[in-house]
Formats: sequence, structure tokens, C-alpha cells
Amino acid sequence: MLKPLVIWLALSEPLAATPLQYTLDADSSEVGFEVTMGHSPLKGMMPVTRADILLDFDKAAQSRVSVTLDPADARMGLPFATEAMKSPEVLATKRFPEIRFESTRFRARGDGATVDGQITIRGVTRPITLAARLFRPNGSAEGHRKDLTIRLTGRVSRADFGANGFPDLVGDEVRLDITAHIRLASDN
Repeated sequence: MLKPLVIWLALSEPLAATPLQYTLDADSSEVGFEVTMGHSPLKGMMPVTRADILLDFDKAAQSRVSVTLDPADARMGLPFATEAMKSPEVLATKRFPEIRFESTRFRARGDGATVDGQITIRGVTRPITLAARLFRPNGSAEGHRKDLTIRLTGRVSRADFGANGFPDLVGDEVRLDITAHIRLASDN
């Protein structure tokens, strides 16, 4: 079990003087999403092809994240749903081979943070806000920063990006539940 790490809050003494560069462990990370198909939830996963992560534990506003996803390799619980998702009516993966996220602002919030950014899907860029919580490994010392897990949650509207195919079968809202395992870059 992972223990929550209180991040981006004023602590009694600074633990890091500068922002820290992290790398994503793609094998133990997952970009999960869920839509409603009929009256049932349908889950899927999408791989990350690139992630640049800079975290400042003393000044949240100094943190930056940039992520690129590969929608052509996305998978859903049903094979026909996977193919429909990649089709020209939804993600049009042949025409738009990437989904990108760029953070614009980090704000401390209780035991986590709010991450504002811009997401680009099907060549359309819109603002998005994600709730973030950071966890350190169970049994690790407070202030442990070497390897961490981030959980991000949020929502997007398919229609906002022109990905509105099959509206009689699939709801408009896409719920995001992202788990990212990150490691401190070796040059820090």
C-alpha cells in the first residue's frame, strides 16, 4: 500500500531547493479512461510515448508536465469498442496519431494539487483541470523523493474535440484515471 505524500505545502523546513526532473516508468504506469456504453461503464487504457516531468516541492507553480499519448495503441474492454474508438468518427488515429497534454499551472490543494493544462485531441486544444495526489512507497521515510506514484483524475467531453461518433451507444463524458510511477532522473 502506498502512503500519501503531502506535497506542495509549506513544511517546517525545505526538502528540495530546486525543481526535480523525473522520468516515467511506462511499464508500471497506466492512462486509464472510462466511458458509459449504454448503462454500463466501459474502461480502456492508452500508452504514454513521452513524458517530461519537473516537480518543485517548495513552489508548486514551478512544476511542469508534458505528456504525449499514443491513441493508436489504446485498448478497451471490448474489441469492437477499441476499433470504434480509433475510427475517423472518434479519435481518427490515422490522421491524429498523438494526444498531448501540457501543464499551465500547479496549485497546492489539501494533500494534493490541482494541475491545469491544455489537452490536444484530434488537433483541437482545450483547457483541462486534473486533481493530483502523490504517493511515496509504503515504509519509505517522509521526504522520500526517489520513486513516487502520481494519481491524476479528471474529465473531458468527446464533443469538445469532435470525437462524437456513435452518440447513441457511448456517452459524451470521458473520465480519466491516470496512475504514473515516476523515478528521479539520475542527473539530479
